[in-house]
Amino acid sequence: MQNTNPHAVLLASPGMGHFIPVVELGKRLATHHGFDVTIFVVVADASITESPLFKPPRTPNPLNLVLLPPVDISALVDSTSSVASQLVIMMREALPSLRADISAMKYHPTALIVDLFGTEALAIAEEFDMLKYVFITSTAWFLAVTVHFPYIDEEAEHNHRVMKRPLDIPGCRSIRFEDTLDLFLDQTGDRNLFSGFTRVGMEISNADGILVNTWQDLEPLTLRALENEKFLGRVVKASVYPVGPLVRPTRQSSKSEVMDWLDMQPMESVIYVSFGSGGTLSAKQTSELAWGLELSQHRFIWVVRPPVDGDASANFFNVTNSHDGTPSFLPDGFFTRIRNRGMVVPMWAPQTEILAHKSIGGFFSHCGWNSTLESMVNGVPMVAWPLYAEQQMNAAMLTEELEVAVQPKIRPNAGVIEREEIAEMVRRVMELKGNEMRDKVKELQRSANHVLMQGGSSYNSLSRVSKECELKLHRLSAMALGA
Repeated sequence: MQNTNPHAVLLASPGMGHFIPVVELGKRLATHHGFDVTIFVVVADASITESPLFKPPRTPNPLNLVLLPPVDISALVDSTSSVASQLVIMMREALPSLRADISAMKYHPTALIVDLFGTEALAIAEEFDMLKYVFITSTAWFLAVTVHFPYIDEEAEHNHRVMKRPLDIPGCRSIRFEDTLDLFLDQTGDRNLFSGFTRVGMEISNADGILVNTWQDLEPLTLRALENEKFLGRVVKASVYPVGPLVRPTRQSSKSEVMDWLDMQPMESVIYVSFGSGGTLSAKQTSELAWGLELSQHRFIWVVRPPVDGDASANFFNVTNSHDGTPSFLPDGFFTRIRNRGMVVPMWAPQTEILAHKSIGGFFSHCGWNSTLESMVNGVPMVAWPLYAEQQMNAAMLTEELEVAVQPKIRPNAGVIEREEIAEMVRRVMELKGNEMRDKVKELQRSANHVLMQGGSSYNSLSRVSKECELKLHRLSAMALGA
């Protein structure tokens, strides 16, 4: 006899930017929509098991988290391979383990949900007669680019990549060259990268459904274009379900130096500075950022990683400290000068708890979508400092469309942003334009909280996915009885 509940298998790519929203999606399916949930995680190594998400919870955990055996792709990539290419190869190499684990289950799951880099696994869903969904852990705008990509002709590609003209997306906002994906910034014209992205776009379009970590009121124009036959609806065969914002919940954390320091600061007086788990700056830019934060005269918490100037700068990880403990890659005496109004945290800080704190008034961010959503749900305006992937697109949306962020006059990947401009951006968020931006982001905060509640648009989207899976489960049960 089949399970009485639909069983969803989720597949997460390497990297916390994929792992975290996949886990949060799994939690919502299990706790709000009656699913049995198994999450398979593909990793480069077993270090992800150190994440609190893998530690035994104090309350019953509705998820079955399975770490697939680490895959070794060293013989399949070289030093020129992009991160995206490496992720695709890792996911491909993990497919045999995923197939074996699903095959060994007593009852085949009802649905398989994969993220952007796991679309090749959709063939396994077909093999085991499962519904197949793709979960886009980024924006609907990024989804629109991805599904339109297979239909971009050579002339349009040349005009965008070489002539640096805007790229038109049917029914959506065009993408300026300076805001484009890394894919188009690759001047070598790597056709393998292009063909891989084309394949992903086609596989997404042919899924049974596409879940997106956004919500209806945040991207209404783009979501309409994805459904409209006159625009992207003519190539996207699947229904699109905005199910966000799915972010890590704030935990009741134990006392720490960071949180104790925040407790002593005035309301909305501190700007939090962090570039995510994968973001790095050059030595020169790190120094200018330090000077800029100091010049701004505002309180700050800065999560600092040693700078990296290309592949030749691994020695920056072997740093020395000055007499006051300031690392050698920061201005001499920096710790002494900012002691009363700044805190420097090496490598990692509890971001969700920090952004939720009443003392935080701004977020200096790389615009990764997880971090962006965490800022929105806490009503915190931003300094947008995009570094890679689709972060330039996110920054453009935040600054020009939603008007909840400011960004530098030149792009961070185009040169060093000077200390005076950094100080000015901090002041604009914290004082000059801060009130206006704060009002707008508080509106988004209220909207984000509403859509996930029962009856909200994102809750209803997942309810529709649930109904599809229940119908599938009933059909499978009827077939089993008939047999």
